[in-house]
Amino acid sequence: MYQFDIAAGSKAELYHDLHAALDALTAGEADAIANMANAAALIGQYLPDLNWSGFYRMVAGELVLGPFQGKAACIRIPVGKGVCGAAVATGETQRVADVHAFPGHIACDAASRSELVVPIVHDGQVLGVLDLDSPVPDRFDAEDQAGCEALMTLLAPRLAGKAIRPV
Repeated sequence: MYQFDIAAGSKAELYHDLHAALDALTAGEADAIANMANAAALIGQYLPDLNWSGFYRMVAGELVLGPFQGKAACIRIPVGKGVCGAAVATGETQRVADVHAFPGHIACDAASRSELVVPIVHDGQVLGVLDLDSPVPDRFDAEDQAGCEALMTLLAPRLAGKAIRPV
């Protein structure tokens, strides 16, 4: 159905291509679950060294597991708990080089060593988070953070049901 030419060159090219692919996959679709599912699959397929890629959705004041790629995960996370909860509580991306050194880290997969969590915000409201785990210590850098933040900026209105279907 979809074929993407994802660059094997620089990290900047990779994120540029991921942005274009995510835009194509979610353009005109207002269903949040469908958009998260495709985003998790796309990111899981093309970002190297991940053992989990997915979403937690804000539901009734807590994070609830959404679509993902990887091993079974924690279902509910209170705001302020773990890396995902910290991202929601602070409203800031959490880039953790060593999850074992993060106070209150919630270990869903013992193989995870580093984590990147990006809050998804639309119209001042946190809709959820993108959560990426890696078995590689210090896997995520500033370029990964900026690239994933740009992906979530694109995706946020499409998770809020604000997508406009092409005519």
